[in-house]
Amino acid sequence: MASITSVGIGSGLNVEDMISKLMSVEQTPINNIKKASAGLQTKISAYGQMQAAMSAMQTAAQKLSDPATWSASSASSSDATAVTVSGPSAGTQSHVITVSQLATAQSVASGVFASGTSTVGEGTLTIALGSWEGDPPVFTGKSGSSSISVNITATDTLNSIRDKLNAANAGVVASVVSDAAGTRLVIRSRDSGQTNGFQISASDPSLAALSYEGPAAGGMSLKQSAGNATFNMDGLDLSSESNTLTTVADGLTLTLLKTSTTAINIGSSTDTAAIKKSITDFVTAYNGLMNLMRDQTKYDSATKTAGTLQGDAKAISLQQMLRNVSGGSTTLGGAFARLADIGLDPGQNGTLTVNSAKLDKALGNLGDLKRFFSAVDVTDASHNGFAKKWNEFASKNLSTDGAISVGQTGLQKRIKENDKQIDRLQDHLDLMEKRLRAQYTALDTKMGQLNGLSAYVTQQFSNKSSG
Repeated sequence: MASITSVGIGSGLNVEDMISKLMSVEQTPINNIKKASAGLQTKISAYGQMQAAMSAMQTAAQKLSDPATWSASSASSSDATAVTVSGPSAGTQSHVITVSQLATAQSVASGVFASGTSTVGEGTLTIALGSWEGDPPVFTGKSGSSSISVNITATDTLNSIRDKLNAANAGVVASVVSDAAGTRLVIRSRDSGQTNGFQISASDPSLAALSYEGPAAGGMSLKQSAGNATFNMDGLDLSSESNTLTTVADGLTLTLLKTSTTAINIGSSTDTAAIKKSITDFVTAYNGLMNLMRDQTKYDSATKTAGTLQGDAKAISLQQMLRNVSGGSTTLGGAFARLADIGLDPGQNGTLTVNSAKLDKALGNLGDLKRFFSAVDVTDASHNGFAKKWNEFASKNLSTDGAISVGQTGLQKRIKENDKQIDRLQDHLDLMEKRLRAQYTALDTKMGQLNGLSAYVTQQFSNKSSG
C-alpha cells in the first residue's frame, strides 16, 4: 500500500487516518487467505516429518531382509594378547592355533654420523627386493619385482637421502634416528615376509656405507632378518608373509601378536544379540512412525485441540494401511506366522511392544525367523516376510506418485492458488487506494478553497463593522 503524506493539509481533515482505516478493512480477505496458507504450510511440514519417519522405518526394515544381518557373527580368542579374531559374517566355526614365529621385516642400520645434515658421497643406490637364504646367506631377487635406482649427489645429506629413498617407492621405508651416540640411517622392508627382504648396492665406494649386500659385505649392519610367520592350525603347519591372516579360516581375520607355547582356541558364533538389536531397532523406528501419524491425525477432546493432519484422508489412510500390513501374516515363516508369534505384540494404538523372553526364544530358531522377515513368495506378495512387506509399503508411499508426495503436492498447489488470489486482491486494493487518494485529494483542495473564501468574507465583514 502506498504511503500518504500530504492529503489533509488544505482541509484540516485527518485524511491519512481515514484512508488507512478504510484500506485496513479491505485488507481482511487477504489476511484470511495468508492465514489459510500458513496452515497449509504447517500441513506440508507435518507430511515432511511423516516422510522422514517412514524412511527411517524403511531403512530398519531393509536391514531385517539383508542376509548380512542374519549371518552376523561374534568372534573370540582364548588369548587375545597373542591372536585377535574378527569376522562380522563368519558364521559358526572353531579352530585351535599355536604360533611359533611372527612375520618380520628386514631392517638394516648405517654407522653413526654427526647429524642428519651430514653428507655421505655421490653415485647411485640400487635397491632390489628378494630373499636371503643359505649360510652364508645368498640373495635371490623377488619374482616379478624390478630393482629401483636412486641417484645421490655430493650435496645430499642423510635427511635428503632418506627422503629420496622414500619417494622412490622401492619397497623399503627409510628413517633417520638420533640418540646420544649420534645419527643413523635406518632402512626396513615396507612389508614383512621372507621374500620382502632387500639388497642395496652402491655404484661408488663413497656410498658403500649405505649399501647392504649381505652380513659379511660391510656397509650397513643387519638388525632384523625378513621372515614368515609360522603357526599350526588344526594340526596343519602353515606359514604367512604377514601377521594378518585373511584366508586360513573362511570369513575370519586373524592377527598374530606374539608367539604362544600353548594352544589358543579361536572361532566365531552367530551373534544373536546383534540380530535382536536389529529387530528392536526396527520396532523403535516403526513405533516412532505410528506415534507421529496418530498425533498428527487425532483430536484431543480433553484439550479440544486437533492434530495438524486431523481429518486429512491421505494421512488417516496411511495409518490404517500400515496397521493392516502389521496385522497380517506370512506363510513362509515356518513356526512363525504373525508378529505376536515372535514376541512383537501389536497394541490398540498401532504400536508394537517387545516381549523379550518370547523374542529370545524365537532367536533360537534363526532359520524360520529369517524367513519370517525376509522370505519372498514370487506368486503372491501378500505372503512375503514382514520386512519385505514393510519395505514395499514404504517404497510405494515414498515414491514421487505415492501418498505423501501427492499430499504435499496438493497442498502446495492450494498455496499457489491462494498466492494468485492474493495478487488479484492486492491489485484491486491498489486501484482502490489510488481512487480514494484522488477523491480525497480533490475534496481536500475544494475544502481548502472554501476555507479560504470563508476567511476572506469574514475579514471583509469585520473591516466594514469597524469602519
